[in-house]
Amino acid sequence: MSKNLVIVESPAKAKKINQFLGKDYSVMASVGHVRDLPAKKLGVDVEKDFEPDYVSTTRGKKVLKELKDEAKKCEKVYLAPDPDREGEAIAWHLYEALKKNVGEENFYRVTYNEITKPAILAAFEKPEQIDMDRVNAQQARRILDRLVGFQGSPVVRKQIRGANSVGRVQTVALRLVVERENEITNFQPETYFTVGAQVRKQEAPLDPFTVKLARINGNPIGIKDRKLLPGAVKTMEQLEGIQKELDNSPLKVSDVITKEVTRRARPPFITSTLQQSASGSLGFAPARTMGVAQKLYESGLITYMRTDSFNIAKSAQDECRTFINDSYGNQYVPEKPNFYKSKGAAQEAHEAIRPTDVAVEPGKEGIKLDTAEQKLYRLIWERFVASQMVPAKIARRTVEIEAGSENTYLFRATASEIAFPGYMKASGIEAAADKPKEGDDSETETIPPLTKDENLDVVDWLSEQKETKPVARYTEASLIRALEENGVGRPSTYAAIMSKLDEREYVIKEKRSLIPTDLGKELITLVLRTEEKLKTDNKVDLFEARFTANMESKLDDVEEGKIEWTEMMKEFYPSLLEWIEHAKETAEPAFVAKCFQALETVTEWAPAVKSGRRTYDDQKTFEDLKEKVNEGELLSKRQGEMLHKMCCRYIKQIPEGMATELELVEPEAVRGDTARKIEILSAVKFDEPQKVGKRTYDDKKFVTSLGDQITMGKRLSDRQVAYLDTLLGKYSEQLENFEALKAEFKLDEKPEVEADPTTAPVIALMENITEWAEPTMRGKREFNDRTFFESISSQFKGKGALSDRQLAALKKMAARYAEQIPNYTELMDQYGLPAPRKPKPKKEEAAAEE
Repeated sequence: MSKNLVIVESPAKAKKINQFLGKDYSVMASVGHVRDLPAKKLGVDVEKDFEPDYVSTTRGKKVLKELKDEAKKCEKVYLAPDPDREGEAIAWHLYEALKKNVGEENFYRVTYNEITKPAILAAFEKPEQIDMDRVNAQQARRILDRLVGFQGSPVVRKQIRGANSVGRVQTVALRLVVERENEITNFQPETYFTVGAQVRKQEAPLDPFTVKLARINGNPIGIKDRKLLPGAVKTMEQLEGIQKELDNSPLKVSDVITKEVTRRARPPFITSTLQQSASGSLGFAPARTMGVAQKLYESGLITYMRTDSFNIAKSAQDECRTFINDSYGNQYVPEKPNFYKSKGAAQEAHEAIRPTDVAVEPGKEGIKLDTAEQKLYRLIWERFVASQMVPAKIARRTVEIEAGSENTYLFRATASEIAFPGYMKASGIEAAADKPKEGDDSETETIPPLTKDENLDVVDWLSEQKETKPVARYTEASLIRALEENGVGRPSTYAAIMSKLDEREYVIKEKRSLIPTDLGKELITLVLRTEEKLKTDNKVDLFEARFTANMESKLDDVEEGKIEWTEMMKEFYPSLLEWIEHAKETAEPAFVAKCFQALETVTEWAPAVKSGRRTYDDQKTFEDLKEKVNEGELLSKRQGEMLHKMCCRYIKQIPEGMATELELVEPEAVRGDTARKIEILSAVKFDEPQKVGKRTYDDKKFVTSLGDQITMGKRLSDRQVAYLDTLLGKYSEQLENFEALKAEFKLDEKPEVEADPTTAPVIALMENITEWAEPTMRGKREFNDRTFFESISSQFKGKGALSDRQLAALKKMAARYAEQIPNYTELMDQYGLPAPRKPKPKKEEAAAEE
């Protein structure tokens, strides 16, 4: 019988640690939290100092039974979840659930930053007690988020159709995305011209090099803060005048500047920088990065991956310095170890993310890793080793060249080369020079030997028309950086924030860029309107970055034992109530009363219509709303608008005087041909529903829903009618006399988006493909080339055009099947096809390669 029970979070970790501890220990997994706030109610007693009502989770009930049974057989219980707030809270919940089975004095807390035998044994030699300050910081965060979610979200759902929730940190992140999008939309580009020249020496070596105009009469001509500097060349007339003057002017070297630039290595990774680097270098989403890092941690290859500290254990630092000396040479080892200062709130007891054994080089891990794990381990290993090496030395040479008779034109070229690689020996060669300033593109590859006052020959004058560009959209990586810079969120929350924005459909990702959806913009519009009201009343805004950052700082204070968590909650809660009160946009009670009075005259209500899981019943809706108002509840602005639309639908039964007072208008009639289109499509055998990402496209369900709306007297939107036309084209082979229907419904009219002339030929070429790659899964999404092609072909057949994005994806796919497309290489230029690419392997081929 085991004398000691050890509880960790994951089964993989339990198995690894059990190997280190031996037969006197039974290691089991809690599989995350075993207790939490109830799912379907608030679970917080605000009146009793925010007392939480914790209940066992669905999975936790089974886990706790197994743990209790095992605990009864053991003398001691070691609580060993992760060394952060969440881990501490899990340990406390386990203690609270098990303390009746084991004496309270027999519980111990053990923490470790890496899953290696020395680290685990050292942790068990010095067990500690649960850190209640850290537990209370987690409790405060959990209850904060629960209050905002449960009490703030219903207000938003009432105001905005389709909105799911607000979140204490999630909404601040969305606000940054929307504000950036507004900045891009409102940006006014300015046209400007660059001037340069291909020049060469008058004696060998005669290799030409490029110089760029940098100043005119001492005034810089570049861009600053995305705006043109006063000296910029803004018009064609200016450009022509400059070119005319320069045509008759010699070019002379006015200065040659040589200097050595020192570039220091970046610090080892913390959570945020790992997510940012993995996104930029590997294309990993933050959630994927954390999932892969978790596996590396549980395999014992890296230290704990949720950290905001740059601290490195002295033993690890010493081992790394020895490794650098042995592998690269003494000249790469700094005289004193490199130290990096963490931000104020970082916990120095934690370490940065690093390999547990620097001698385990990438590709020599000793265990089987998948491709993603190999790539991420290499990224972490190289960053850590580089962080402990000497700086790189960059030799930078800048040549300045003057020309002009009436005006003085200063041209510039800069070339850099690695004088000493330093840390780049481990991390790989980066861009040799410091990043050029905005608008400065004078960097060139090489410059021949030059001396002051040397004359140069012009090979060719260069000029280019450009426009200033707005700031780039956020990517997940840059948004995490912005949150970190604003003090919003913590290492454990960044990936979850990104996932929530996607799940709630507040943003979409396009080529890694985050673009707010209309729903996301509408939510932030409500937030901003509420902020204005709060400012008028001298109140604080709940979803402003500084307020959220201040709350994060207070959570840190709770963890450090500086303040009580309940005091923090008492300070926060009034701000939440004020936000909710100011966010409510209610319908005018007098207006609502008049609508009720008008609807009470209705004697014949439209029959209830069931569409999918929802039933639309005007009479019941009217009665329900009236009951709410009688109970003292104010209707939202959206509910008031819905009530007015209902009055319009029954205008023929409402007395004329009431209709005039409420400014009722008869709804536009359903388009005469719409009902006929639905009737025609009702006889069609529809394709099976198709799941794309998180959405399911079901043609039958769509047509049925539109039919139900027409039955209720609702007019369909232009987009809905347009998609009906698309479906008629899609299922044309099943329709009799389709040519006559095309003429009747004017389906032959030019599409809103003019078709690219290459679309039809590319689709025709791809119909030659007979062997398609097997579908692949990325996360929860399936990527199926054949299904995608069939869907695109169908859409083109119905609409007569594809979007630019769809056509680009189609051509990219064609390149993977170039071997099956006749004369592909000869047709590349004609149809704008990319170069042939290696096709995806079939399942059996992939298995054979493994």
